[in-house]
Amino acid sequence: MSNKLRWGVLSTASIGLKKVLPGMMKCSYCSVDAIASRDLAKSRAAAKALGIPRAYGSYEELLTDPNIDAIYNPLPNQLHVPWTIKAAEAGKHVLCEKPISLTVAEAKSLLGVRARTGVKIGEAFMIRSTPQWLRLRELLDEKHIGELRSVVGFFSYFNADPANIRNHVDWGGGGLMDIGCYLIQASRYAFAQEPTRVVGLMERDPGMHIDRLTSAILDFPGGQSIFTCAMQLIPYQRVQFFGTKGRIEIEIPFNAPVDRPTRIFIDSTGDLAGSGITTETFPICDQYTLQGDAFSKAVLEGREVPVPIEDSIGNMAVIEAVFRSARSGQWESPKR
Repeated sequence: MSNKLRWGVLSTASIGLKKVLPGMMKCSYCSVDAIASRDLAKSRAAAKALGIPRAYGSYEELLTDPNIDAIYNPLPNQLHVPWTIKAAEAGKHVLCEKPISLTVAEAKSLLGVRARTGVKIGEAFMIRSTPQWLRLRELLDEKHIGELRSVVGFFSYFNADPANIRNHVDWGGGGLMDIGCYLIQASRYAFAQEPTRVVGLMERDPGMHIDRLTSAILDFPGGQSIFTCAMQLIPYQRVQFFGTKGRIEIEIPFNAPVDRPTRIFIDSTGDLAGSGITTETFPICDQYTLQGDAFSKAVLEGREVPVPIEDSIGNMAVIEAVFRSARSGQWESPKR
């Protein structure tokens, strides 16, 4: 294998064309060499627009390309696991968009596939490779804010289009699966623990039946996380981490801009007027470039990928428990 991992892309999904692939085209440790669509005209158009050398008119053709080492899978949620399995069985490493599966059982099925094929499989939580989140980990490990006790997060956008795949409940649509998964990932990452129980409340769209407003409390051994995610509210995102001696706030935690620096705020005094807040600024970067390089380096160097299947199973277990709690009205324990 060369010093660059050679990537192929399953589908011309919007997130790939608009965000992930432009980022990956700037990677140092990977190259995007092929893209596939069930419509050859679409894959050719995408390849031309992005400067990708080869275009295929079926996913199967891409998986048989001997000059492809890894697959990026941004297909609709219900197709994540089936095509991740097919890619792995074709000997390709796989970076799959989040959420990696629809259920814990589906995610667990990938463990056997990985063991059988020997490839690496990871979930595309790009935040795990970005400087502001890596800095958060350092600050928490150094006890810069004392003992972490509370995580508070909010993530929303507006999408009421019935034709959009995120509004199809049978395809794994809805706010919890689409963006709540980030807030769960952020909470688990910060506490470096799994919650023992969760409680959730959902409001569903009366016509499309997806959860358009979901709030949850996650009870960790070390503290609590509270979050709200919504698909039909004004766009906003923010996460705060409260400790016994301080507070950390990530300004734009999930859709980090590519055209200006990112920032975190560290409050060391608790002065409500803000006099104790310092700002750390991180240089302009593309989080999808960082994600592509981190996964590719892990493969090239024989290390673990940033978000392996075990982590994905933990995240899915919490998602499932929030769904169960919303139905039962009771606390529910995640079941891995």
